Amino acid sequence: YIVVGGFTSGGNQSQICIPKFQRRSSLTMAIPLAKLLISAVAVFMLVSASFATSEMPFMVVHKKATLNRLKSGAERVLVSFDIYNQGSATAYDVTLVDNTWMKKTFEVVNGNTSRSWERLDAGGILSHSFELEAKVKGPFYGAPAVVTFRIPTKTALQQAYSTPIALDILADKPPTDPLALRILAKYGSLVSVISMVVLFIYLVATPSKSNLAKAGSKKKR
Repeated sequence: YIVVGGFTSGGNQSQICIPKFQRRSSLTMAIPLAKLLISAVAVFMLVSASFATSEMPFMVVHKKATLNRLKSGAERVLVSFDIYNQGSATAYDVTLVDNTWMKKTFEVVNGNTSRSWERLDAGGILSHSFELEAKVKGPFYGAPAVVTFRIPTKTALQQAYSTPIALDILADKPPTDPLALRILAKYGSLVSVISMVVLFIYLVATPSKSNLAKAGSKKKR
């Protein structure tokens, strides 16, 4: 027991005995509480650090290719890029390189297959395009283009990749009559409406087979 001295209201001295296990229980309760507070502070620091490191660029690169058949029979490919920064920080020294177009298969006729920019702010977009002329007929599968950029918090260059593409170069197309296409585009809806009306009138005016069978059986009787 622990003896604690004191005085009563009449001036007489009194002593109070407190069991030792109560003091120990209070200490044992205080230790887990301190540990809990330390853990909470540590978790808060880790979460803050994760939020701090998450403030960085996030690049999304969309690659698109469109075929254009010329009257001479050649086919050109218009390649376009859209680079989005969907992160929360600016990307610096942004460079786009698309080396998937081999010289023996394609010839660059307009623009360049690579380009650089000084920066791309958060939420911003960069665009680039170039035109090629195909030399070889057949299917072609384009590898993703590479975008490199720099962020102040890291020394190494960061990389992002575009979407791949698939093309059918100089594919055989069925011959089409330009006059027939113009007529179909101009009067196609009218022709479809007239056809539906004619079909409806035919169905209403033509008796069904069951009615004809019933009429034939009545005549026999």
